[in-house]
Amino acid sequence: MSHAQVSENALRVINRLHNAGYEAYLVGGCVRDLLLGRVPKDFDVATNAYPEQVEQLFRNCRLIGRRFRLAHVRFGREIVEVATFRGNHSEAGIGEDGRIMRDNVYGGTLEEDAWRRDFTVNALYYNVYDSTVIDHTGGLDDLQAGILRLMGDPAQRYREDPVRMLRAVRFAAKLGFRIHPESEAPLAELGVLLENVPPARLFEEILKLFMGGYAVQTYHLLRHYGLFKYLFPQTEVALEHERGTPSLLLQALANTDARIAEDKPVTPAFLFAALLWEPLRLLAEDLRAQEREMGEIQALQVAGEMVVARQVKRIALPKRFSVPMREIWAMQPRLRQRSGKRPLRLLEHPRFRAAYDFLLLRAAAGEQDLQELCDWWTALQGAEGGERQTMTSRMPPETKTRRRRRRKPAPVKREE
Repeated sequence: MSHAQVSENALRVINRLHNAGYEAYLVGGCVRDLLLGRVPKDFDVATNAYPEQVEQLFRNCRLIGRRFRLAHVRFGREIVEVATFRGNHSEAGIGEDGRIMRDNVYGGTLEEDAWRRDFTVNALYYNVYDSTVIDHTGGLDDLQAGILRLMGDPAQRYREDPVRMLRAVRFAAKLGFRIHPESEAPLAELGVLLENVPPARLFEEILKLFMGGYAVQTYHLLRHYGLFKYLFPQTEVALEHERGTPSLLLQALANTDARIAEDKPVTPAFLFAALLWEPLRLLAEDLRAQEREMGEIQALQVAGEMVVARQVKRIALPKRFSVPMREIWAMQPRLRQRSGKRPLRLLEHPRFRAAYDFLLLRAAAGEQDLQELCDWWTALQGAEGGERQTMTSRMPPETKTRRRRRRKPAPVKREE
């Protein structure tokens, strides 16, 4: 590997640690990706310096994490993550269910640190001073064979940290590797352990799973191994329902992958809107069937509150994403209103483009009577001022959606 492929900031961190008398190596995914001819997303460094010692060397350093203490050295928008060699974890840091609650046992050797990592292909170290790759776990052989192998007893390692199951799926989808049979076998049985992972941590993992450019492959693997239902239980039930269809979700995931490949921005709000649309749609239909006086807009609002309240118990969803997601949902029935000033006001709404794109997804997924509506909004966006007025003024008034008022029953006369 050429040093030209390595981040200058990562080399700067390694050099300063080395000059201070510490060992320092590139480690993990960046080494793996460079050996595969890929461009690493970020660069991690492993060292025998303790986090506090790293902090003393870099003014632009911040220590993060309690469970896994790490040093983040920031260079503008780039962060170089520095991890201290770990030794064997103590029993005091392991919970009753086998999960590692704290893993800040330092002082191990490089080889001990290698065996403490998860997959063999992620336990490769690169010495920038003699351009050698250090492999204590057989990671190079697995890299050449395209195998993802968890080190140690797979069931025990998954119990120590259930998120490793999601990492196995993510790396398999990203690298196109097959999971080793021994590492694959416990996935279906131990998936239930994901219910004990903090919702905030699962949210971060969801972003890595579906916003890394391989969302479609990841989705199929999650469902294949029975893990998806522990992340989105409502969506799983809806997709198994006779009225549910995965086509909208798959199209949304494919669009996300395409935008990432083109280096275009993507937002978790739109992604979660697609992930939760099926349970929302079916629940709104049921609410309107139970309460005939309930309008489409109100049904979506009530269903949205219920769906989000259930989902955040499993995966945290910050308001900066949940609010725009619900606005995308709420605008779907409003897009049917094509007369008067309402369409022109909708065009100015900050969430219009996302709502319009979501409408296109619904039409492509086969929802009835939406294609003509999509064509109309597409034409309206391309029209000029006068033409827009003409398009909105000639629409029949019955396109407006009005909520019927419930009539009060007549008073019952009492017999004297």
